[in-house]
Amino acid sequence: MSGTTQAAGGAYDICKILNALPHRYPLLLVDRVESLTIGEEIHAIKAVSFNEQFFQGHFPGRPIMPGVLIVEAMAQAAAILAIETLELAGSGKLVYFMAIEEAKFRSPVEPGCLLDLHVGFVQKRARVCKFWGKAMVGGKLACEVQFTAMVADPPEEQA
Repeated sequence: MSGTTQAAGGAYDICKILNALPHRYPLLLVDRVESLTIGEEIHAIKAVSFNEQFFQGHFPGRPIMPGVLIVEAMAQAAAILAIETLELAGSGKLVYFMAIEEAKFRSPVEPGCLLDLHVGFVQKRARVCKFWGKAMVGGKLACEVQFTAMVADPPEEQA
């Protein structure tokens, strides 16, 4: 399977994202997928709203999206890419962080921004994938990172 995949209307809507990811409010950080090239890369969007819970304390009077959540947004986009590429949709498999490397924060992300998430494979295997990621605001680099994730079965439910 190869080539660019897009849902009707040219983007993955929130329903398709909710089917791909286990994340839910307040930690779902991907609002739309603009494009996805199977086996290669994804371009997703996070609409950063002043209503986000973290802005209450980060920082009062100068709201800035925490860097760790920018990286998490890229990881969620990467999870969608991995799920589509490895054909894991509906399998119940989860994509877990294993490592974050070379994270660099270049400019603050503030309420009202559209955070463009560009993520691609550096290396992919059946259970472990390495990704590069860039988060952009208005064409300006906000964050870049490399990270590794593992595909695993969900934890067993406790009785």
